[in-house]
Amino acid sequence: MPAAKKRRTQAERTQGTRTRILDAAVEVLRKKGYAHFRTADVARAAGVSRGAQLHHFATKEKLVYATMEHVFTNVLETSRSRARSVGNGDDPLEKVIADGRDFFFSTPFFISLDIATSINSKAFRQKLMGMVRKARLPAEQAWLEALMASGMSEKTADDVLWLTLGLVRGLAIRMLWQDEPERFDRLLKLWREIVEGYIRQAR
Repeated sequence: MPAAKKRRTQAERTQGTRTRILDAAVEVLRKKGYAHFRTADVARAAGVSRGAQLHHFATKEKLVYATMEHVFTNVLETSRSRARSVGNGDDPLEKVIADGRDFFFSTPFFISLDIATSINSKAFRQKLMGMVRKARLPAEQAWLEALMASGMSEKTADDVLWLTLGLVRGLAIRMLWQDEPERFDRLLKLWREIVEGYIRQAR
């Protein structure tokens, strides 16, 4: 006889419903943008009742904040894990670029950009951007430590990290009206060559 399926606890069911709502909110934000974001659409996409959705997130602001916190927490853990896994034979700059590209060319980044430029409430914008800083700065610190572990001074590593992420972020914004992956690849390769020269001089 097959083993009986273990029943989920109330806490597990609650968390499952919450996660389903947050994942649905990400999709609604991606498809419709913040200006046309409606909590009723999220409930429908999550397959839950309007009452259940309101039970977890009573207002639009609370739902949007929790959604961004949900995705940025996942992104933070991914970046930290990648930075900490850099080994002696790895090229940390290549991995910084790859991680930056994964983040800045991702749905979470473009959603956060849309929200930041669409919110009318200054207080809510500041609260949301504060949460984003808390999620991104530790990731950048992890990459700073990885670059320093490869032999760079703290100042050199900090300069390289800021400039590299700034370039990748700029290319991601450019993609909104001119998506040319091959050009992006070429420019990032050129950037690596420039940075490698700077690192050699700094040493």
